[in-house]
Amino acid sequence: MTNLDQQAFWTESAGPTWVALQDEMDTLLTPVLTEVMCRSALKPGERVLDVGCGTGQSVAQIADAVGPSGHVTGLDISETMLRQAHDRLGFRPQVRLTMADAQTHDFGQPFDVILSRFGVMFFDDTRAAFANLWRALAPGGRMVLAAWGPAPQNPWFMEPAAAARHVLGPVPRVDRTLPGPFAFEDADRVLDLMEAAGIAGMTVDTVAISLTPQGGLADAAELCCHIGPADSALQYHEADADAKAEVKDAITAQFAQYDGPEGLRIPALIHMFEARKPT
Repeated sequence: MTNLDQQAFWTESAGPTWVALQDEMDTLLTPVLTEVMCRSALKPGERVLDVGCGTGQSVAQIADAVGPSGHVTGLDISETMLRQAHDRLGFRPQVRLTMADAQTHDFGQPFDVILSRFGVMFFDDTRAAFANLWRALAPGGRMVLAAWGPAPQNPWFMEPAAAARHVLGPVPRVDRTLPGPFAFEDADRVLDLMEAAGIAGMTVDTVAISLTPQGGLADAAELCCHIGPADSALQYHEADADAKAEVKDAITAQFAQYDGPEGLRIPALIHMFEARKPT
């Protein structure tokens, strides 16, 4: 089954916004990518698949780690984001960018490592996607996947949502088990899906990480008004400029508790799923 809804969303709606805010989002999420790269322990010469590579920050770091003797395939369902990745990466002989659905794509040669920073929570059929990815992993290969932990422990989402709700009023409730940022928040549910997909022995380590927004409080609040639940609320209520300014002020006030001598550090709880394929 092709993930057409997500493909349209990340190509036509979220993709252009993410591209426009690429630098801000890369900076915000750098600590998560650092955790993924550390746990992946990539070696020169390895073949790596980056699932949901987006605009290419992770692909660039993987390419540096595996060197010219290695290879990295950056996979994404969004033409918009892959176009940006191609532009920012330039020509690197060990890099290939592929627009395809991980649920159904025939990857051909196996990979030594499959990793992802927030690229695996959007599958229409999670079990089919991971069965396909597991087939693409070489014997002895390893899988490292980062996903958002429980929503209540991730104030980057919850506090802007609360601020927007306070200013604008309620929005329709979202089923967080559906494809979306928190589809993997219930780690036990995900481990069951992985086992059903044929992935034996997957583990999860839930780690506390501080997100690092660019700039100050007002900059972080402005970013939240373009990506995430505050943006969704603004669009749902067709908010005007004055209402947006009020939402931004409310988010700024909420985030003030995380501002310190080192700058704005917003706590996050991240699931790190890991598995090694038997030889």
